[in-house]
Amino acid sequence: MKDMGARQLNNSEKYLGLLVMVGRSKYNSFRVIKDRVWKKINNWKNQFLSPSGKEVLLKAVIQAIPTYYMSVFKHPKNLCKEIAAQMAKFWWRFKKDDHKIHWKSWAKMGTAKSGGGLGFREIESFNMALLAKQCWRVLTKPQSMAAMVLKDKYFRHFTILDSNLGHRPSVMWRSLWGSLELLKEGLVWRVGNGRQINI
Repeated sequence: MKDMGARQLNNSEKYLGLLVMVGRSKYNSFRVIKDRVWKKINNWKNQFLSPSGKEVLLKAVIQAIPTYYMSVFKHPKNLCKEIAAQMAKFWWRFKKDDHKIHWKSWAKMGTAKSGGGLGFREIESFNMALLAKQCWRVLTKPQSMAAMVLKDKYFRHFTILDSNLGHRPSVMWRSLWGSLELLKEGLVWRVGNGRQINI
């Protein structure tokens, strides 16, 4: 292999910022996201920020960190909960070693402002929404490279909506396939000019 110029990859190798290989423990594979969130939050602990400043930082910076990964892989539930817990601690804490009471659950903080919350994203639901959006792209843009590769491997004779999980699927396909039910819930028929409707 070395004579041909090839090199052996390890589990930590990345391509376009994403992991090439995901091990049996998805939590350990994606733990780097939690670490990045913690580093960002830890850098802000010594600063005296107003509630509005914290809101902007959480929405514009912290919630943006896992977005790229979440559009490809489904994250473990415990990892999503831990990231949400870090955000909640940062929100209710005023100083580095200050421990404050969490007067509202983070789930309620995620409701719209009109409903008494602050509109923070619920990470697990956001993850599923991003995966469903990728499935929608595969469905509506079948000529894209990603759609053709997935179709050839997993649903050659069907559409993605009628696909099966298959034998030994990749982590990415398992993640996308798991979001299909959410996509189907939001689908509606558009009549248009009616030429493709067989009555």
